[in-house]
Amino acid sequence: MTPVEAVAVLAAGVAAGAVNTVVGSGTLITFPVLLATGLPPVTATVSNALGLIPGAVSGAFGYRRELRGQRRRILKLGVGALLGGFTGAVLLLALPATAFERIVPVVVGLALVLVAFQPLITRYLRRRRAPATVTAPDTGAGAVRERAPARGDGGPLLFVGLTLASVYGGYFAAAQGIIYMSLMGVLLEEPLQRLTAVKNVLVAIVNTVAATFFLFVADFDWTAVALIAVGSALGGQLGAAVGRRFSPLVLRVLIVTVGTAALIQLLLR
Repeated sequence: MTPVEAVAVLAAGVAAGAVNTVVGSGTLITFPVLLATGLPPVTATVSNALGLIPGAVSGAFGYRRELRGQRRRILKLGVGALLGGFTGAVLLLALPATAFERIVPVVVGLALVLVAFQPLITRYLRRRRAPATVTAPDTGAGAVRERAPARGDGGPLLFVGLTLASVYGGYFAAAQGIIYMSLMGVLLEEPLQRLTAVKNVLVAIVNTVAATFFLFVADFDWTAVALIAVGSALGGQLGAAVGRRFSPLVLRVLIVTVGTAALIQLLLR
């Protein structure tokens, strides 16, 4: 790797760490740069996964304030992330290189639709979840309408959805964070900043378990790993400092914008 290529990889790591912390899709910054240095696609994917671990951990730490009160949720969803990330890492080495990439644009496109229309979808689901009228005993008070509390963990649908997204994340990871945000945004009644904090933890889990598997069975480039690791760690802190200042509307627009750019890049590859 030449000095110019090394600087480019380091800069890509910083940008990817910041983008991953706020939105996701940082892989679409680092992956093409690694390919440009001459690394084979699978080696670039593995090196990228290893290098982005510090950035994911850094981003999760930067959002630690928004993680308060979400311990039980993270523990449950983290199990799915761990299982999914490991499965995706195995599939990366077991399946043909083009197997998953054929459905990547479809997955990313669906996630963008969910993010863009999240407020409308959420309002619709809230109406659907509203329980029927509950009639109290005949004490003269008449019927009493009660609203059952919404599930704080998103139920089985969110667990299964995030686990499948983690399989995808362990395989390629492009727009993984956007998929997480779209699913949680629809199925959880939480501000986007708190969901971003959960997303960062789940990404860190997937990256770590996938990279640990890769350490023992796959080829990677230590120079690329080190440069992306340093850059993404710095970028993670930068993204956390800037990202939490965004309003829900700005954050949603940013997610859709970055995701659309990622989708276009995937389609043109």
